[in-house]
Amino acid sequence: MKPRSLLLILLAAILSILVGWHQVNPRSPAAAEYPQVAPPAVDSQKLWADVEALSFKRFEESDRQKARDYIMQELQSAGWTPKLQEFQAQGLSGINILAERSGTNPQLGAILLGAHYDTIALSPGADDNATGVAAVLAAARLLGQNPTPRSLQLAFFDLEEEGLLGSQAFVETLQPDLIQGAMIMDMIGYTCRTAGCQTYPPLPIKPPVDKGEFLAAIGDQGHPDLTQSLSQAGRGNLPQVLTLSIPTLSGLAPDLVRSDHTPFWKKGIGAVLLTDTANFRNPHYHQPSDRLETIDRDFFVGSAQIVINAVTDLLQK
Repeated sequence: MKPRSLLLILLAAILSILVGWHQVNPRSPAAAEYPQVAPPAVDSQKLWADVEALSFKRFEESDRQKARDYIMQELQSAGWTPKLQEFQAQGLSGINILAERSGTNPQLGAILLGAHYDTIALSPGADDNATGVAAVLAAARLLGQNPTPRSLQLAFFDLEEEGLLGSQAFVETLQPDLIQGAMIMDMIGYTCRTAGCQTYPPLPIKPPVDKGEFLAAIGDQGHPDLTQSLSQAGRGNLPQVLTLSIPTLSGLAPDLVRSDHTPFWKKGIGAVLLTDTANFRNPHYHQPSDRLETIDRDFFVGSAQIVINAVTDLLQK
């Protein structure tokens, strides 16, 4: 995840809190064309094994190739037929990993799950972004063989840390109406539970949340079904999901557009970013200390389960 300021996010969040977090009324039974399906449970041991296997520096091409080999092997073991998308951008060469499981009603389009697999030069990237990659792999295992009305697409993006190059290359090849929503995971495994550990830029009022125990979901206002599904997915004993819908890209500060959801927004495709808020919570962000032992295992597993819950719902619509 690129460095960002959450100032606009927080100001909007404060306004939302003052008037109440935006809630969308659940769909009526009559509006549901397909029966509801219970989401499968995440395998916490396998999820953890993925993060452990990917917690190494993934900056040089040889290291990114090692990560690609692992991702490809896991996808193939789960019954997928992944393909590589090579691209050139800004004098750099990258390779995305893509896979698709067709739905029973192709006219309904696809839901895409994505995460970047590269790191900066000095960091093993356990939270940034082995956690996101592991969540997508969990979806591949749990949802890959189950027929659903909508198709399921998976994308593992290269060179996010160089300026979202992999996701931009991918989106350039898309027809906007083929993807009905994209869910991007970028750092979903770190918590801090002491008062004041969740930091923010200077504000005129006291921040509404000072502990880093929530999963943030930042979406575009034109596609409320994405954030609605995430709000409903984070119930029970799972981590709290705080959602924020951005009304437009016009005049939007660059602080809100520095992860792989951004190219989708610019293409007019609904997308939501799931994150633990990076450097505003995690002191190991972009550091050599971003290691496996810093991940909150229960929070991470809960975050991945939220993703599975939401995608299971979206694939039925």
